Amino acid sequence: MTATIRIFAAAIVIAAAAALWWGSRPEPEHPDRLELFGNVDIRQVDLSFRVSGRLEQVLPDEGDGVAAGDIVARLEAADFADAVDFAEAQLAAQQATLDALVAGSRPEEIAQAEANVEQARAALRFAQATLDRQSALAERDFTPFQALDEAQMQVDMNTTRLQSALATLALVQSGPREEEIRAARAARDGLAVSLDLARRRLEDAELIAPNDGRILTRVREPGAVIAAGEPVFTLSLNAPVWVRTYVAEPDLGHVVPGTPARVTTDSGGTYEGRIGFVSPTAEFTPRSVQTRELRTSLVYRVRIVVDNPDTGLRQGMPVTVGIDLDGSDD
Repeated sequence: MTATIRIFAAAIVIAAAAALWWGSRPEPEHPDRLELFGNVDIRQVDLSFRVSGRLEQVLPDEGDGVAAGDIVARLEAADFADAVDFAEAQLAAQQATLDALVAGSRPEEIAQAEANVEQARAALRFAQATLDRQSALAERDFTPFQALDEAQMQVDMNTTRLQSALATLALVQSGPREEEIRAARAARDGLAVSLDLARRRLEDAELIAPNDGRILTRVREPGAVIAAGEPVFTLSLNAPVWVRTYVAEPDLGHVVPGTPARVTTDSGGTYEGRIGFVSPTAEFTPRSVQTRELRTSLVYRVRIVVDNPDTGLRQGMPVTVGIDLDGSDD
C-alpha cells in the first residue's frame, strides 16, 4: 500500500512539472527575414555567321565590352558581292523580256508583216497570170505540158506563202499570249527572290552583336575558313542577370513571384531584385548550395531577377538573398 502511494505521488509530481514547463515554454520564433544562398546566373550566347567563308576581321578581344548592333567580325565579301551583281544582271534581263512581252509588237514589226503579206500576194498574182498564159498556149499546142505544170506549181507555192504571211501578221497584231506573260513574270519574281537572298548573304558576311555584353571567349582568328553556325565568340549578356537559389519547403509560402528581394555579395555590393520564378517541382539540394537543412532534404529552385545589375556581378558568384517577411500571414 505504501509503494502504491509513493508511485501515485511521483506521478502527480511529474504531471505538475510537465504542466509548469508547458506553461512557461518560450514562444516559437517567427523570423522577420528569410535568408537564402545562391549563385549569379548570367546568360551566354555563341555568336556565329549564317554563311560560310574566310574570316577577314575579328574586332573585339576577350574581356572587351560590346553594344547591341556593333560589328564584331567580318568575312571576305568579294564572292558575296559578285553574287549580288550577277543576280541583279539576271533580274534586269528578265525584266526587259517581260516588258517586251507586255508592250506587245512594235509598229515596225507589224509594218514588216504587212509588207510580207503584200509581197506574197504580188507573187501569187504573177504566178496566176503565168498559169493563165501557159493554159492558153497549151490549148493551142504552143507550149509543152511541163511548162503548164510548173506554172501551176508556182501558183500553189505562192498561195501557201500568202497564207503563212497572213498567219504571221495575225500573230504580230495580237501580240504574245497571256501564258507567256505570266511565265515571264513568274521568272522575274523568282530572280527577284534570288537577288534578295544574295543581298542577305552579303549582309550576313558581317557578324553583329545581338545584345550588350562582354566577350568571354574569342574562338577563331582572321584567315580561318569557317562553316555557317560555327562559333566565333562567346558573349556574356549584361542583362538579364539572375540569381539561382533554393528554398526549403517550410519557407515556400514566403517565396511568391514579384516579391522584392535584396542581393548582397561577399564584397559588400547590394542589389535590388524581385522573385521571378519558383519551380513547381522539388529536387534534392545541390552540393554547392548552403542551407540550414540536411543536404538530403528536398528544396525548390528560385530565380531572383536583379533590377540594377552591373559589372560587380559575375557568372557563378556566390551571393546572399534576403527577403523581408514583415506583414506576411506567416
